Amino acid sequence: TCSDNNNNAITAIIVLCSIVGAGLLVGVSWFAYRRYVTYQHIRRAHEQLMEATLNEAIRALHQLDYPLHLIRGDEFSEEGKLMRHEVLRNTHKLTVLDSLSDVDAFVAAGKHVVFFSHQWTSFTLPDPSCIQYDSMVLALKELAKRNGWDESLKDVFVWVDFSSIPQANPSTQNLAIRSLAAYASSATYFIIVAPDTPHVDLDDNCDFDTYQKRMWCRAEQCCHLLRNGMEGMYLKTGANNPLTPVKNDHFVDSLHVFDGELTCCRREHKGLSSCDRQSLVIPLLGLYGELMRAATDGRKAGNADSLEAVEAFLSEIDSQQEAVFPRTFKRVMWRKNKRVIEEVLLFGDLIERMRAKAESGTLEYNEDMGAATASTNSSDFIRHGASDFLRHGVVHGGMSNSQKNGVHIETAVGSL
Repeated sequence: TCSDNNNNAITAIIVLCSIVGAGLLVGVSWFAYRRYVTYQHIRRAHEQLMEATLNEAIRALHQLDYPLHLIRGDEFSEEGKLMRHEVLRNTHKLTVLDSLSDVDAFVAAGKHVVFFSHQWTSFTLPDPSCIQYDSMVLALKELAKRNGWDESLKDVFVWVDFSSIPQANPSTQNLAIRSLAAYASSATYFIIVAPDTPHVDLDDNCDFDTYQKRMWCRAEQCCHLLRNGMEGMYLKTGANNPLTPVKNDHFVDSLHVFDGELTCCRREHKGLSSCDRQSLVIPLLGLYGELMRAATDGRKAGNADSLEAVEAFLSEIDSQQEAVFPRTFKRVMWRKNKRVIEEVLLFGDLIERMRAKAESGTLEYNEDMGAATASTNSSDFIRHGASDFLRHGVVHGGMSNSQKNGVHIETAVGSL
């Protein structure tokens, strides 16, 4: 009887352990299943986010999140200094173009859009000494004389950051920054203004060398030359120096946008939630996708020779991709009076994804859908004629001759 009791106890223990083991096995299996389901949800959400980012990059290149604001050349020359955006807006001196098709019609009507790129020589004001402004005015007059334009400058319209981008409202300012690539690429002329100028807040002198080190300056150059080439790019380094074309090898430094210096990084992002580098991911990713698609479609159509300059850009990018489009960057932040250094995602694998999308022929912007859709035609993205670069004038929809001859555009200062 004692052995029977022992056997029964052993049996009970075995049964109990089996039940507990089975329960543990079910629990572990359920936990593993939930982890797998959660992982799949996270993975799908990540893929959707990456796809949305790619689509947003292409959309941002073809739509303006904030209208293009320009000041007429004669009024710009009469102001005496760079005027704040809100002042020009409230005095009705800004010409406003709401869409890129309006920009194309504006240019087709014989207007010239000049994009001025310069560095700020103060932490709070762009040009307190007015030395850069004076060079801008001289550059406009030289350009008009060289091209045989009306020297009254009434057909010349200027884009310059302080006057064309909102300064008072951070939300609208960010919208304008998101449209930077579209602004720069839509300009018919791009002028770098970099005279010797003392920086008001630093014991430093600003010139072309310091200009070329600035991230925002590199970004503006990159956004223009990747769509238009260097044909309409000029350099003005002072009142006594002539307006000169940008050299052919200039783009090599300009492509390395994220190696440039930033004021927010100098200040270690105190009071800020992000770095300016992050705001440039969308516009530069879109430009890269545009280049890749044009090159891929050109090769498939047997037009590789006509895309020689585009291929040169892509070759430079591919050879130094990590430097041109960093996957991550180190950001210094201040939280609760403590200095924190963290590694932040920048491009990640977005460049590889954009390249794969272009090579598979699934990258194209459709205005009706407002997103990237299947590619159908590459000819609209390639400049016909003298340049090998992407054409700003037909990217957003072609116009017939009758439309070009009878363009009517309503702006903030009247009709054209």
